[in-house]
Amino acid sequence: MQNIILLKVGETILKGLNRRYFEQTLETNVKRALKPFGEFRVYTAQSTVYAEPRGETDMDGALRAARRVFGIVSVAVAAACDKDRDAIAKTAISYLAGEMRTAGSFKVESKRADKKFPLTSIELSQYVGGELADAFPQIAVDVHDPGLTVNVEVRDYAAYVHAGGMPGAGGMPYGSNGRAVTLLSGGIDSPVSSYMIAKRGVKLIPVHFFSFPYTGELAKEKVIKLTELLCRSCGRLTLEAVPFTKIQEEIRKNCPEEYFTLIMRRFMMRISQKIALSNGCAALVTGENLGQVASQTMEAMACTEAVTSLPVLRPLVGMDKEDIIRMARAIGTYDTSILPYEDCCAVFTPRHPKTKPRLEDVERAEMGLDTAALVDGALCNTERIQINAGGE
Repeated sequence: MQNIILLKVGETILKGLNRRYFEQTLETNVKRALKPFGEFRVYTAQSTVYAEPRGETDMDGALRAARRVFGIVSVAVAAACDKDRDAIAKTAISYLAGEMRTAGSFKVESKRADKKFPLTSIELSQYVGGELADAFPQIAVDVHDPGLTVNVEVRDYAAYVHAGGMPGAGGMPYGSNGRAVTLLSGGIDSPVSSYMIAKRGVKLIPVHFFSFPYTGELAKEKVIKLTELLCRSCGRLTLEAVPFTKIQEEIRKNCPEEYFTLIMRRFMMRISQKIALSNGCAALVTGENLGQVASQTMEAMACTEAVTSLPVLRPLVGMDKEDIIRMARAIGTYDTSILPYEDCCAVFTPRHPKTKPRLEDVERAEMGLDTAALVDGALCNTERIQINAGGE
């Protein structure tokens, strides 16, 4: 009896003539995710990705990793057997003996993807259910509210028995929908927005702005850790760490205080667009949330994005803060995000920021700056940091 991981595909099954491209991307991502846990043969058939272990493997670690792969809606460890009703029943009895003894009640659900199999799904469920009832007479049959659902799937290559799947990450295969630069601070919002856009299949290039000595090495390490956590779903990422001190100091010396944050964010967008274009990216991603702070009013966001020609994607724009926090906890970034190391957005914060700015006023306020030289200087000193997923 061989254990195998079954990964059920989500939106990819809705694709038409380019479906195979999405499937191949998903297979590549599954192979990458499972590689640290042993050798697996990964292939796709009938809207399911199969991961067959070869030799010694860490199945628990592989299962956790598989659940983080974007494009997968559920993951199950199953026992494979011959496509024969007696073989299926024997496999169910032996493979699920532990679950059966503690379940209290059970039912069998069958799916017959191979239509050449001689029994219908209902007939197969009845037969396997009868054999299980004989083998475990103390366990009641309950088709409405069972303690255990025994799943039987008859597919192209074999039959599979399992006790149900666990939810996967969902979304689209990572890397299947282009590239984008994501502005990654050390706060709660931007890691969540990065995760959400990656879940839609967009490959990320994270950009972080730091202002040493106003922000220290611990603040930078915090962002590196957040990037590591994103790597668990995205694979290796290259963090672009942009020095921002000079720009912020020039803004403080030459611009009206009420516009500090707006002008700072406009510089972030200019720099991010240049990084995006040099990396073949088609959009910028931010963690902005409408009305959350003064720089995230509609008027302020319009002034901020006026300096870029690329689309600005804001996955969190309409979410409540509690929803964002709940998601940060779910993806594992919250505890790192709340570490007390401030990023550059907290440097030189105006006492009375402009909440409804006019674009012409903002442009006038930054006229005293040598914008091109400041942008080029920051880009010349940008550090590129290759980051892989941290430990489990």
